[in-house]
Amino acid sequence: MSATDYQTRGRVAVISMQNPPVNGLGLALREGIVESLDQANGDASVEAIVLIGAHGTFSGGADIREFNTPAMFAEPSLATVIEAIEASPKPVIAAISGACMGGGLELALGCHARIAAPDAQIALPEVKLGLLPGAGGTQRLPRVIGLEAALNMIVSGNIVPAKLLAETDLFDTMAGDDLLADATRLAEQSIGQPLKLVRDRKVKHPESEGFLMVAKNTVATMAGPFPAPVKCVEAVAASTGKFDAGIATERKLFGELVQTPESKALRHAFFGERAASKIKGVPADTPTRPIETVAVIGAGTMGGGITMNFLNAGIPVRLLEMSQEALDRGIGIIRKNYEGRVKKGKLTEEKLEQRMALIHPTLSYDDLGDTDLVIEAVFEDMGVKQQVFETLDAVMKPGAILASNTSTLDLDKIASFTKRPEDVVGLHFFSPANVMRLLEVVRGEKTADDVLVTVMKLGKTIRKLCVVAGVCDGFIGNRMVNKYIAQAIAMLEEGALPQEVDKAVESIGFAMGPFRMCDLSGNDVGWYIRKRHYEEYPDMPRMPIADKLCEMGRFGQKTGSGWYKYVPGDRKAHPDPEVEKLIVDTCAELGVERRKLSQDEIRDRLVLALVNEGARILEDGIAQRASDIDMVYLNGYGFPLHLGGPMLYADTMGLYNVERRMRQFAALPGADATFWEPAELVKKLASDGKMFN
Repeated sequence: MSATDYQTRGRVAVISMQNPPVNGLGLALREGIVESLDQANGDASVEAIVLIGAHGTFSGGADIREFNTPAMFAEPSLATVIEAIEASPKPVIAAISGACMGGGLELALGCHARIAAPDAQIALPEVKLGLLPGAGGTQRLPRVIGLEAALNMIVSGNIVPAKLLAETDLFDTMAGDDLLADATRLAEQSIGQPLKLVRDRKVKHPESEGFLMVAKNTVATMAGPFPAPVKCVEAVAASTGKFDAGIATERKLFGELVQTPESKALRHAFFGERAASKIKGVPADTPTRPIETVAVIGAGTMGGGITMNFLNAGIPVRLLEMSQEALDRGIGIIRKNYEGRVKKGKLTEEKLEQRMALIHPTLSYDDLGDTDLVIEAVFEDMGVKQQVFETLDAVMKPGAILASNTSTLDLDKIASFTKRPEDVVGLHFFSPANVMRLLEVVRGEKTADDVLVTVMKLGKTIRKLCVVAGVCDGFIGNRMVNKYIAQAIAMLEEGALPQEVDKAVESIGFAMGPFRMCDLSGNDVGWYIRKRHYEEYPDMPRMPIADKLCEMGRFGQKTGSGWYKYVPGDRKAHPDPEVEKLIVDTCAELGVERRKLSQDEIRDRLVLALVNEGARILEDGIAQRASDIDMVYLNGYGFPLHLGGPMLYADTMGLYNVERRMRQFAALPGADATFWEPAELVKKLASDGKMFN
């Protein structure tokens, strides 16, 4: 089947791009456009051509299914297609609706005229993949909308509604209700008129040199570790000169960016998010269960945040608490959170009230029975979970999905408290649940396929990135972070201080180091889990420094002191001599001779602790793919986006080097050699010269 449809309407040929879902400019479509163009130019009865997208979309740009395949680079390339359009002796009109982004916009800019539906979405988003437009976008867009507006679009990658560009030369006219009819009319009006090419226009700006100098400095300051925004400025700056020279500059800069680790990391994140939605072993046509009402058990910090996700999506929530006081307090906090958004202009009063009206508070489990999904957000204790799920098993209607927000506990054991384990699933939200994008979807041994598919779809509805995890202590994220924290604390026992450890990873872009993170989440949380682990695994190493810190009541920001001290009204972490004394005194008690640890050692031990446990998680089948682990860490744990996640970090480092580094750590004085034994997957991939991703 051809990727284009060719028809004639009188003197006008209509080439319709047909590559669903967004008419990605894959090889077949590129070939189809050129072939249809040749057909129209070879037909004496045709005097003008309309290029339009089927299914209400012009083109979303490159076909992502061809990324990293030979088809992506095969001729005709997009640049060749655009050159063929520009060379057409008959006018080619781009009829734009829906998405007109990336290569799609570059294709439209190559046409002789353009007409757009007012609600069409216009963008050059390549910078979000660490790239810049590579088919003339940086040279043609400034010629039709101006230097400043084009630079803003290209550097930000943001979508602009076509109606906001209606007064520019990007569009010759705006369409009414019938885009094709209006485009055909414009094509007929173009017959016999001189052909106009965007490339022949001049970029107009009264102070282009000064403007570009300021823009480059501003963008460099804001771009952080990413080189693409600055390269975008350089490419757009070239548009002020001759077109062919500008195109050469654009292609050179594009080629440089493709090879950067930052672009590779951004592309990895882009494809990793899409891969995460695919569930191995579950048929693509698995039906979903209807979710029209949701119940949440617990109106505390987590329960309230979970509730807000559904309110934001217009889904009614029955919110259960054990006392009226706790219920009122929880609802009050939800309202306060929304009022904060109103004050910032991010929400209207009307929307606030609409969302609050979707909350149906209750003190009785009986009121939850007819909801489609219930999520418990109660205390992280198996006994408490048992009481909740036994009650839910008794009151919930058949077919209702029973979800636990547990972050570490055995979901299969939780499911065993019911007579319907196939309806039980883990939905591990990250705090604050109304802000954090990650949602770990925990697949129990008996979780039904339709339950899994339903909650994955629901996750998209509430704008979460869902990653499927198997059942183990801590699932993906917390199982790995336990090793990360254990290594951080081990380094305190060897000679480091909390601020030195945090600085080592913050210097490469981590949102915060392990000790600042623990202070934020609450040191008592980790202490509670450690005490459970001490009972379950009597031989596991103790963490005397961390335990003593908690015995002192230093639980973090909420108590004003943790690994750091905090001043009221100031969330900045201040190093505390009392903590340093605790560390040094405990080392003396343990008979440890402290040494100076380099920032490189600290950084590598922390990141490779994540990597090694991630490899074991893959071996155990807890994560479906390495990129899923990276998506968890990019979206839930503040791993730097420009590094792509711990598993991509290891790939970039080279697994041969990763294995060698781990063995170096195992040989350090007093090291836990078992901790640093490379996972079998690391050893195998290193031996085979392969990577995780």
